[in-house]
Amino acid sequence: MSNPEEVLERPAAGHALMDGETFLESVRDAREVWYDGSKVDDVTTHPAFRNSARSIARLYDALHDPEFRSQLTCADRNGIRTHRFFTPSYSPEELLAARDAIAIWQRMSYGWMGRTPDYKAAFMAQLAEGYDFYEPYGDNALNWYRKYASQCLFLNHVLVDPPVDRNRPHHEGTDVFVNVTRDDDRGIYVSGAKMAATGSVLTHATFVAPNSGTAARMEEGKDEAFALVFIVDMDTPGLKLITRPSFEFKSQSPFEAPLASRFDENDSVLVFHDAFIPWENVLVYRDVEKAKGFYASSGFFNRFNLQSSTRLAVKLEFACGLLMKGTEAAGTDAFRGVQTEVGELVAMSNLVWALSTAMALDPEPGVGASVVPRLQTAAAARVYMTSAWQRVREIFEKILAGGPIVTVSSPKELQSLELDPIIERYFRGTGMAAQDRIKLFKLIWDALYSEFAGRHALYERNYAGNNEQQRLDALRWSDDRGDSARYRQIVEDCLGDYDLDGWRVDHLLGD
Repeated sequence: MSNPEEVLERPAAGHALMDGETFLESVRDAREVWYDGSKVDDVTTHPAFRNSARSIARLYDALHDPEFRSQLTCADRNGIRTHRFFTPSYSPEELLAARDAIAIWQRMSYGWMGRTPDYKAAFMAQLAEGYDFYEPYGDNALNWYRKYASQCLFLNHVLVDPPVDRNRPHHEGTDVFVNVTRDDDRGIYVSGAKMAATGSVLTHATFVAPNSGTAARMEEGKDEAFALVFIVDMDTPGLKLITRPSFEFKSQSPFEAPLASRFDENDSVLVFHDAFIPWENVLVYRDVEKAKGFYASSGFFNRFNLQSSTRLAVKLEFACGLLMKGTEAAGTDAFRGVQTEVGELVAMSNLVWALSTAMALDPEPGVGASVVPRLQTAAAARVYMTSAWQRVREIFEKILAGGPIVTVSSPKELQSLELDPIIERYFRGTGMAAQDRIKLFKLIWDALYSEFAGRHALYERNYAGNNEQQRLDALRWSDDRGDSARYRQIVEDCLGDYDLDGWRVDHLLGD
C-alpha cells in the first residue's frame, strides 16, 4: 500500500466510496450478533471478528490508494465512480478489467476471502440494466443499484433453507423457512431462518431470496408466502445472527494461525422474528414465477463464477508457492515424482485463470446492453472449481506426508534456551533455519489441515450449490442451448460415414 499521505481525503459516509475507516464505522450499529452466548457490542473490536473486519477495511482503503485506484475503479454510465465489478460491463474489455480488479482485491487475502464485497456485485451491478424485471418494484431495484455502487456497499446473501423437514412440501415449512406473515402500507413482516450467511457479521445488508433448488419446489397457489426477494439492513430489529465458532477467536497468535487469525469469514444463520422490511427494500413479493426466474434474468450465475474463479486462481497460486517451498524445505523438490505433482498444481492454477479469461473475452449478451460471461463457460468453471480443492489437498497430503506435523506446540519452544540447539538441529529445513521451517509449516497447516482449512474445503465443495445440481444445471443448459443436439449430431455424422457395405464418404471411396 502507498503512504497514508498519498491517499485521497476520506469520503463522507453515504456520499462516496468508503475507505477503511468509514467502512469500520459503518458497521458499528445495532445489529444483533450472538457469539458464545452473548450479544456482540461492536463487531469491529470483538476478538472473534476484529482482524477480519480490518482485512475488509484494507480493501476499501485500496479504492483510494493511487497504486490501485485506476485499476479498481471506473465511472459507470451515470457518472458514479465505483469498483469495476460493481457496475455492468458492456464489452469484453470492460469485463476483463473487472476481472483484474477482482484479482487485485483477492491478492490482498491471498485468495482466502471468497465473499468479499465484490461477490454480491455479481448480482447487484446488473440491477442497473435489469431493474424493470422486478416491476412493480423496479424503482427499488434501480435505487438500490445507485446506493450500492456509489459507496461499494458490502452485501452478503442468504438463499438456503435450514436442512430440516425437506421431506415435506415446501409450503408447510412456515415454522422454519423465511416467509411473509403480514404487510401494511409501510412494508412487509417476515419470520423464519436462512443459512449460511458467509461474512454477514461485517456486511451492511443481506440479500434474501430462494435458491434454485428451493425455487424449483415452489408451487403457484401454495408458496406465495415464500416467494420473496428482498434486502434487509443488518441492524433491522427482529433479525438475529447466530454465528459458528470463530477460528480467528481460537487463534493463539499469527505465528500459529496466520490465515485463520485474519481471514476467517464467519458463517451465520439468520433468524427473522417478525422483522420489518420497508417496501423500498422489496424486489419480488408473493410472486412464484418471478422468484423462480430472477436468477436466469439477472446474470448473477454468469458473473458470480467470474468472481469465484478469479478468487480460486489466486488461491491456487498461493497453494503452488506453499507446495514449492514445502518440498524445498524437505529437500525433495528435485525428485521427479514430486515435480510431477507440483506441475499438476501449476497447471490447475493456469486452467482456472484461463477459464476466467474465457469468461471475460468470450461473453454473451446480458440484461440490457451489458455483457456477461458465457453461461456454458461459467457452468464449466463452477463444476471444476468445486472439485479442484479436494485434489489440492490430496497432493499436499501425498507429497508432504507427515512433514506438517513436525513442528512445535507453540512459539514458546522457539524462545527456550534449553531447547534451542535441539530444535535447530532436528527441526531445521534443507538450507533453512528451524524457526523459518516451522513458520512455513505452521502456514501450510493452517491452509490445508487446520479447522479453518476444513471449513474452506467444505466451502469450496458446496458454495456454488449441491454436487448434483451443479452437474444437472450444466446438462440442462446444454439441452436448452442446443449443445446437446450438436453433440448428438457429431455422432450421427460419424455413423453416416459408413454402413455394412463400407465407406459412404467420397474421400474414402475406392476407384
